[in-house]
Amino acid sequence: MTRVGRDFGDTMQKDAVPAVSADVIFSSSRFPNYKIGANNQIVEAKDEQKVLSMKEVVARETAQLLEQQKRLSVRDLASKFEKGLAAAAKLSEEARLREAASLEKHVLLKKLRDALESLKGRVAGRNKDDVEDAISMVEALAVQLTQREGELMQEKAEVKKLANFLKQASEDAKKLVDEERAFARAEIENARAAVQRVEEALQEQEQMSRASGKQDLEELMKEVQEARRIKMLHQPSKVMDMEHELRALRAQLTEKSKNSVRLQKELAISKRGLEQNSQLYELDGPEALGSYLRIQPCSDDAPELSKCSIQWYRVSSQGGKKELISGAIKSVYAPEPFDVGRILQADIILEGQWLTLTTAGPIDPAAGLGSYVEALVRKHDIEFNVVITQMNGVNHPSESIHVFHVGKMRIKLCKGKTTIAKEYFSTSMQLCGVRGGGNAAAQALFWQAKQGLSFVLAFESERERNAAIMLARRFAFDCNIMLAGPDDRAPLETNGAP
Repeated sequence: MTRVGRDFGDTMQKDAVPAVSADVIFSSSRFPNYKIGANNQIVEAKDEQKVLSMKEVVARETAQLLEQQKRLSVRDLASKFEKGLAAAAKLSEEARLREAASLEKHVLLKKLRDALESLKGRVAGRNKDDVEDAISMVEALAVQLTQREGELMQEKAEVKKLANFLKQASEDAKKLVDEERAFARAEIENARAAVQRVEEALQEQEQMSRASGKQDLEELMKEVQEARRIKMLHQPSKVMDMEHELRALRAQLTEKSKNSVRLQKELAISKRGLEQNSQLYELDGPEALGSYLRIQPCSDDAPELSKCSIQWYRVSSQGGKKELISGAIKSVYAPEPFDVGRILQADIILEGQWLTLTTAGPIDPAAGLGSYVEALVRKHDIEFNVVITQMNGVNHPSESIHVFHVGKMRIKLCKGKTTIAKEYFSTSMQLCGVRGGGNAAAQALFWQAKQGLSFVLAFESERERNAAIMLARRFAFDCNIMLAGPDDRAPLETNGAP
């Protein structure tokens, strides 16, 4: 009889039992610590620290949410519900992983039971009893695992129910947030409408107060007028007599003013006539803007003016200072706008003798020139037809029509589409009436556009020439430029030598 030793059993077990871990994934690196309890029940050893179950964790989180619900805002509550929903999804995922691990344990137990059944038929004696004990232990473990699977399924159902509850609560919270937001917007719109209504009411009240004030003023003015009318009705003759007296006084004052001016001029002419008996020359011509003055000999003994030295001055009507008119050295001089309100004086030097001729009074303005200039000022660009008589001091042979543009900031001279000169107002620009030149001097002006470029331009009439000078000087003054003739800013004392 062959005796089977312990070494033979171990060798047989190693040869007969295949490796069961080749196609199984263990969730832990060690086998669970089980113990056999009463009635052959397998009892899992309890760890020192108590691990909360998934159900208890979910219940605790739900209780905390419910406790905080009363002191959380709507938005925070929605955020908490969303976090709870995410936690429930995570728990559901953990339950699925546990179910997969349980399935792996079932597979492991089945393979282990098959290996023990295979080993049971090959061993005998005490080893066979040990194998049978192991098989019963595996079967008890399978029963325990099945019970745990039932509990896991129940927990999974509860977790799913809780996830649905949290999802519904999250949707309700979002809906509540939307309703609160819509309510807040409606309240804001109502507040804006109320503010607008208040503003409209204030504006309407202000308009009504203004209208009432204006109406009260109009009524007061009507009452005053009515009172005046009633007063005039009671005293009509006195008021009418006063009006007639005022008109008569105005007419007398106007007539006396005209007579005074006429008498002053006649007196000046008579004085000049008495002086002419001892003088050789006299000034001839209207003393007004738009005309010209000429030095004429008074006697046959007067030397020719070509042999004399002549210089014109403008003198303040109140006396005191006289201003040299540069370039005015001819026997003919046409007053320009600068001369209005001033006395013109001509000094004649002949063989050491110094003769002085003056106008009878200040130069008078041209009639209607002021209103004509004011009408032209409203335009942006004013055009005048001119003829170039000199250019840079040389006579210009062509007599074609050019256009002289006076603008707000510049002066331009054109012929058709060709620009002869175009310059902005500057300190180098000069503009004045022609100082000498015969009978046409009252219609011509001198314009220096810049250094080295000058023109003498003849206009269609004296009015247009004087208007062009006044407009150009007015626009230049707006640009902080004093536009005048050569050396027009050098005043001289009346008692100074010429």
